Amino acid sequence: MTWTDVQEGGARDAVLRRANVYVRLGATTAIAILLHVYLRAWWCWLWAIAYTTTFALDSWIGRPLVVRPAVALPPWRRVCALVGPFVTSTTFGAAAMPLFASPVRFAPTLGGMLLAGALLHVVVANAGRRSATLMAATPHALYLLVAPFVARSANPHAGLADLLWFGALLMIVSAVVAARTLDAALTAEARAKAEAERRRHEAEEAVAAKSAFVAMISHELRTPISAILAGAARLHSEVPEASAKVHAQLIADAGGLMRTLLNDLLDFSRLEAGRMTVEKSTFNLRQALSDTLRLWRAEAARKGLRLRVLGASTLPRWVSGDVVRLKQILNNLLSNAIKFTERGEVTVSLSAETVDGAPRLSIAVRDTGPGLPEAALPRLFTPFDQLSASIARQHGGSGLGLTISRQLARLMGGDLVASSRPGEGACFTLTLALDPTEAPEAEVDGRSIQGLRVLVVDDHVVNRRAIELVLQPFGVEATLAESGQEALERLNAEVFDAVLMDVYMPGMDGRETTRALRADKSPNRATPVIAVTASASPKDWETCVAAGMNAHVSKPIDPGELFGALAQVLAGGVSAAVEPRASRV
Repeated sequence: MTWTDVQEGGARDAVLRRANVYVRLGATTAIAILLHVYLRAWWCWLWAIAYTTTFALDSWIGRPLVVRPAVALPPWRRVCALVGPFVTSTTFGAAAMPLFASPVRFAPTLGGMLLAGALLHVVVANAGRRSATLMAATPHALYLLVAPFVARSANPHAGLADLLWFGALLMIVSAVVAARTLDAALTAEARAKAEAERRRHEAEEAVAAKSAFVAMISHELRTPISAILAGAARLHSEVPEASAKVHAQLIADAGGLMRTLLNDLLDFSRLEAGRMTVEKSTFNLRQALSDTLRLWRAEAARKGLRLRVLGASTLPRWVSGDVVRLKQILNNLLSNAIKFTERGEVTVSLSAETVDGAPRLSIAVRDTGPGLPEAALPRLFTPFDQLSASIARQHGGSGLGLTISRQLARLMGGDLVASSRPGEGACFTLTLALDPTEAPEAEVDGRSIQGLRVLVVDDHVVNRRAIELVLQPFGVEATLAESGQEALERLNAEVFDAVLMDVYMPGMDGRETTRALRADKSPNRATPVIAVTASASPKDWETCVAAGMNAHVSKPIDPGELFGALAQVLAGGVSAAVEPRASRV
């Protein structure tokens, strides 16, 4: 054992002794008072003063170990700190000797109890530190061994004095066994904590590896999905034959299903890793719910179902919350209700009540489908669990929608619960906490994007072509670049109205390219840059903003989202001023 180990142990011992100062001095004072009152023992006050002095001296010697444990102590102080527990224990246990020699009845018993209690305190207080336990326990053990001699000399005709040997040895053995047992328990606990910590690190690494895998798969899958959706939309708008339009719509529906499954997997991965966040922005609650319900009326009519809405007029108009996540949850509930209902109706009941001055929205989606047994309700919110294999075969889906919806609702201060009975349909009730707010100021309409010149930067030819197909119906002229270096060359030679920049590219990525553009003196130094990325986490977007980007759209490209981003940046609704950032680069 090195002196460093001894000093670290001494530091821990010194800290514990200082922490127990009131207990030690309080017990000493109480013992002195009791001995003076019941035994008329004047020596008890000398003993109390001696113990207090040695304890104070020991605390003073060990104080540097508490204040600055890493600083090396002088040799004399090291020795004193090491033997300090021995001296204080010797002084404290000395009170037992006069008690063993006292002719007063039960005084020897009190002495034995005093040593037994002190020995027990040493074992417990110094658990796991063998050197400290040995130093502090040795005086008490020696006193116990000397006690029979003292008792025999004080009571030469008492035969029971010889039994004190047995009691003393039994007490010492019990203390040793207790110390070893406690040490083994603490060692096992330390090992268990180390194992738990190791498993926690392994779990975190597994989650990180899974997140990286999901992100990689997401990035790779979004490229073909973008091409499928863009190509299907272009084909549907250009071919005149009705049969061809049907086939194009089939492709678009399949691509949309793939995108939904991919988004569900990504959302679930973020929720599982604790990385999902909700935003707060002012929105028109009635308009948001109306827009969402309007999307499902055609699907309900196609199946011959009636879609009813109750209580919309009771809702507040302007609130603050995450409108995107609200629509996501409602879309999932309406999709399930219409999917599993063959006849009858789907009723959406809306209400709002004020709790602690804030409105609490309640949305109940009830259908007239076959319903569910009560025992199956908990499984509805189990990831990847669909109540039967026939449901997955007939309706598809990942089994994540309700799980994600419930967790999103809880992130927004609410919950999602289900109730159902066989043959009576099902009812899903969503509650959300929303903040009341005033109507925002009217926004100035953005300029038209028709006739714009946009530079599309992406290392994958399929992505470049897909974005070009999305832009052409809007009358946007797209120029393509396959790398950051090529993009900078074109930006130095031509003037563009906006740049669609892929974030992750080999070599010079999108953020590095944007920083170089902002630092350059090219004619496009202040041109809006829109990040195009498969990763839409807040952290990724923050790095994009720091690089000088003004907005972002996610892959697969949604035409409406892309149109909105272009209109936003061209109307001046950028995320941050470009000029100050460029001057800092």
